[in-house]
Amino acid sequence: MFAVDVMNTPVITVEESTTVAEIARLMSERKVTGVPVVDGVGKVVGIVTDGDLCRRAELGTQREPEGLLDLLFYNRPDAHDYVEARGRIAADVMTREVYAARPDTPLSRVADLFETRRIRRAPVIDGGKLVGIVSRADLVRSLATSAKAAPLANLNDRQVRDLVMAEFKRLSFGLKWNESVVVREGVVHLWGLVPDETERRALRIAVESLPGVKAVEDHTGRFFQPFGVDPKSQSTVTFVD
Repeated sequence: MFAVDVMNTPVITVEESTTVAEIARLMSERKVTGVPVVDGVGKVVGIVTDGDLCRRAELGTQREPEGLLDLLFYNRPDAHDYVEARGRIAADVMTREVYAARPDTPLSRVADLFETRRIRRAPVIDGGKLVGIVSRADLVRSLATSAKAAPLANLNDRQVRDLVMAEFKRLSFGLKWNESVVVREGVVHLWGLVPDETERRALRIAVESLPGVKAVEDHTGRFFQPFGVDPKSQSTVTFVD
């Protein structure tokens, strides 16, 4: 799939002279978290996101000096922080470094862009013209519509087992011995030793996606069982003070 397959269009845009208050109202009403900024001929010159509007003097969330040294010697706000907190128009607060995609950009490259640049959306530009915008939410929606259960293939147990072993041999991990995999009426039973819970989970996922597999029964064990609770098997929640 490509950017053109999931992008939103038409795109909600603002001009450089659009006020911050108007941008906030527009984003709230249209339920979007970012809007491209265009010049007089429709060229993208920046983007305003919810992140650009978080540190605002009106909210009391502007950055303040921290620590005794800041209070004594650096109590004047940085120019960038001052503009971020008090800028009145899009040109003042927008992010000028824009990362964009083309309509034929593969979704894998779009996902790479989101991850490496730590952004949540990218304008889609074709021949210098803004034609759409794609966001992380669009990728999730695409996943939801494409993740429908595929019909089970009409394969016998031996064929399913051959598929499982071929997949394990293709991967850098996996159970490599034939006796490690038993298939009965479409249910795959996995036996053997694995180094950790992550590889055990990866094995199950690898098998579940194969044609003809109705279920997976995991009988694998660990190379060694550490004392206490495996920290990788526990979920944690950390609160920000």
